[in-house]
Amino acid sequence: MTAVDPQAPARRHGGGAGATGTLRPGDMLLAYVALTKPRIIELLLLTTVPVMFLAHGGVPGLDLVGATVLGGAMAAGSANALNCVLDRDIDERMRRTRRRPLPRHQVSAGAALVFGLALGVAATLWLGLTVNWLSAGLAVAANVFYVVGYTMLLKRRTAQNIVWGGAAGCFPALIGWTAVRDDLAWAPVVLFMVVFFWTPPHFWSLAIRYRDDYAAAGVPMLPVVASLETVAGRIVSYAYVMVATSLVLPLVVDTGWFYPVAAGALGAAFLVEAHLLLGRTRETEDVSAVEPMRLFHGSNLYLALLFVSVALDPLITRH
Repeated sequence: MTAVDPQAPARRHGGGAGATGTLRPGDMLLAYVALTKPRIIELLLLTTVPVMFLAHGGVPGLDLVGATVLGGAMAAGSANALNCVLDRDIDERMRRTRRRPLPRHQVSAGAALVFGLALGVAATLWLGLTVNWLSAGLAVAANVFYVVGYTMLLKRRTAQNIVWGGAAGCFPALIGWTAVRDDLAWAPVVLFMVVFFWTPPHFWSLAIRYRDDYAAAGVPMLPVVASLETVAGRIVSYAYVMVATSLVLPLVVDTGWFYPVAAGALGAAFLVEAHLLLGRTRETEDVSAVEPMRLFHGSNLYLALLFVSVALDPLITRH
């Protein structure tokens, strides 16, 4: 769902090529953990657990939350590891990703592939046996969409890659609901769409920052093929649709007053920041002067607080 901004230089353990044979056990473990992209998993889980509160109308059972979180983390980690295998050539050419385990030769592509597939199988069985098979199936669908749809088919072929490929990161909202209810309803679909419309502004702001990297790697992210003003204009458009969609939730599920107030305030703040970005792009094409990372970090905060408000609403307004 989300991207990370690692700007610090890569730290090598055991040297360059062929370093897999010289890593200490602890460093090898950390390399495999890094393949799963833990910081991305954190945000994915943040859109899972609050929906469980909404579906339950309060605090769901901690055993169910724990099982769903563990299964979701394994499923997301599987998709991220497979993405690292398929994108290892791109990762080597980009400052943002060259510190990942495969470019640093900490883990071989074959080992990472086996790890990713095994983690995916384990996640599916765990979710099916401890949560329910609908949640397990949705996790599989998300992984297939991300690995095949986004990484293999869209990312290198179209500037709309993140628009459609980003849908994979929306599935946690569905999984959180089905983990509690074992069915689907309009409420998780609305939250799915909120994340869907949030993803392009979030990722395009990061892609502005790393526009030269994407260009060098041959990835046609929108900031590579369009002017910064055009990208910012698209960001503003998606932001309006995202905010409007977030305000639909009280129309399809019984929320109290807290969620719509929070969603309105957070949405207004996001729109202000998006318009400020658009204004800066009208003055310059200099990436550093445009300050796209303000919106990137703000978008992370927006999504986190919005979903926290989803969880808090039944606790504040029903008890």
